[in-house]
Amino acid sequence: MKATVKVENLKIYAYHGCMKEEKIIGSDYVVNVTAECLLEKEAFEDDISKTVDYVDLARIVAREMGVRSKMLESVVKRICSSCLAEIALLNKITVCVSKICPPINADVERVTVCLTEKRNK
Repeated sequence: MKATVKVENLKIYAYHGCMKEEKIIGSDYVVNVTAECLLEKEAFEDDISKTVDYVDLARIVAREMGVRSKMLESVVKRICSSCLAEIALLNKITVCVSKICPPINADVERVTVCLTEKRNK
């Protein structure tokens, strides 16, 4: 059976950006993850090891958000690649990272970069 596990609106403070000030003061981010997997019937028998654990997704996101990057594209790529490498049941993942109130000359709430990757079979 195809199933989807989501981590929605994970709030993280991190230091991404091209400006040197962003390296010092940081910014608020919101991360959304959609993980698709194929589950066997055991996943519905209350065994967490038979599905994609959202705790693992959140842990990987937090770890990779802690690695400073200039570009959000680098961050989302790293999160996608790490999730696919570390979670065997994962077939497809979409990660969106939003920077809240980015330091640009515009009245904008957030900027977001999304990436979807599939497991190579």
